Amino acid sequence: MKDIQNLHDDRRINIRKVGVKTISYPVTVLDKSRRLQRTIATVNMYVNLPHRFKGTHMSRFIEILNRFHGEINLKNFNRILLEVKECLDAEAAHLEIEFPYFLQPDPSYSIGSEKYKCRMHGSLEETDDLVMEIEVPITLVRHRHIDGGLPRSMGRWGIAKVSVRFNKFIWIEDLIALIEEGLISGDSASAPDSVESVCQHLGSILSKQSSINWYSVVIENIAAGYSTFASLEGPQN
Repeated sequence: MKDIQNLHDDRRINIRKVGVKTISYPVTVLDKSRRLQRTIATVNMYVNLPHRFKGTHMSRFIEILNRFHGEINLKNFNRILLEVKECLDAEAAHLEIEFPYFLQPDPSYSIGSEKYKCRMHGSLEETDDLVMEIEVPITLVRHRHIDGGLPRSMGRWGIAKVSVRFNKFIWIEDLIALIEEGLISGDSASAPDSVESVCQHLGSILSKQSSINWYSVVIENIAAGYSTFASLEGPQN
């Protein structure tokens, strides 16, 4: 069988992305309180294919993924990307994983675990780049009932999608707590004023964090038949 990857191609056309996607894969992520949390991720792996090659060995993506079985986390992202780039002789390597992350919230206003959708997107060309994205629900009621009884039903107002690049390591729990702090405007348990005000308030919180190098915020309010949104980006330091 011919080695298609290493056959030369005279057409001089670069393929921007080639790889494998939507792989369901067990991963272990760092958990501040429990050390580790096991979950199931959807994984996309791909490379920028130089024009001199006709193709790539798709099985090598899975082989590399299997070598890091149980050790796919923020700290190992660069190692995985470097191995993909070198093994496939690629100009750039990319890794995307999306997974649910579970936290036990404050029992005074919530029952059971809260689920957050997390995404990590890493790229390695000359230098590496890692973006973490977290979706945090915005609820109508975030406080305990005034008489100290059972928590009231927490209606869904919308969602906050926050992407960040780090100057230094930050726990997922701490980033979620930071986002939720930015979503609470004052002590009122009523609905937020507007997508613009929530977006600006959250942006002001994130801009003060020395551990965050860049951020993007999208606030979406879900209404009947349509939704409204506001977005902003913080500066790249």
